[in-house]
Amino acid sequence: MGQEIERKFLVKGDFKPFATKSTRITQGYLSSVPERAVRIRVKGDKGYITIKGIGNQSGVSRFEWEKEISLEDAEALLKLCEPGIIDKTRYIVPAGNHTYEIDEFYGENEGLTIAEVELNNESEAFSKPDWLGQEVTGNPRYYNVMLMKNPYKNW
Repeated sequence: MGQEIERKFLVKGDFKPFATKSTRITQGYLSSVPERAVRIRVKGDKGYITIKGIGNQSGVSRFEWEKEISLEDAEALLKLCEPGIIDKTRYIVPAGNHTYEIDEFYGENEGLTIAEVELNNESEAFSKPDWLGQEVTGNPRYYNVMLMKNPYKNW
């Protein structure tokens, strides 16, 4: 059982030349309530189930538990998920002592690109590359579980 500490930003520039890896991700939610979101994800050729708890007041940290499951189980569980499947490519971009995970969304969320950086504690310093835009940490509108319910195209 772990604690996730991350900051989220919009992306305003070209980060792709700095990416070391990219993976297509499809995900849905068996439960989308804030107290216990249950996510099913197909990431490349692997499947995962993740449970996330409600965030703290700043939105920087929250409980997260994840386990790898078979690709077949993940694909079957995706069919049981609530409406609003998320489709995106995740890019891995090193910057200073940290690594950003940058999600470029498709479908209903086309045009939205979000960068996340995981930290060891809430006050940890981290590098902010030029392509990093406005911080949206703690803004529920940018959570994947909310993008499933109210896609970017509807804003």
